[in-house]
Amino acid sequence: MLLNGADAVTEESVESDAPRSPRSGGFRVWRRQRPFVGGLLTAIGGVEMFFSGQLDIGHLHVQMGIEGMQATLIPVVLLLLGILSMTMPAHHIFYGVITLAVSIYSLIGVNLGGFLIGMLLSTVGGILVVAWMGPKRSESDGEAEEVTAT
Repeated sequence: MLLNGADAVTEESVESDAPRSPRSGGFRVWRRQRPFVGGLLTAIGGVEMFFSGQLDIGHLHVQMGIEGMQATLIPVVLLLLGILSMTMPAHHIFYGVITLAVSIYSLIGVNLGGFLIGMLLSTVGGILVVAWMGPKRSESDGEAEEVTAT
């Protein structure tokens, strides 16, 4: 083993001995490049509305007729908007505005917006999706763009 240099100590082997996870930062980097918290709140609000719309309290059935369709359709739309805003961040303003409109309409269409909890979660999520500014650029990226532009 001494002949092939496997026991030799080099800078590369010292750096590789440092405790480092191969996945460290993978999800963190992905999450920071998209409106993750807003999309997550929107999806959670849609799930909460779905379960509050399917609610039976004793002998009182909360949904009937066209309201039953709204109580299923609106939460599914909010769940999809939350997922789409996380997976396609380039369209975050469109998804955020649609989320705000649907979550405000859920106040009428789905048992007071999932007893106000789902509506508030989805509204805050929609606001966060619209207000998302994108990943921050480092100064070296900005300098590189200036050099190529001149």
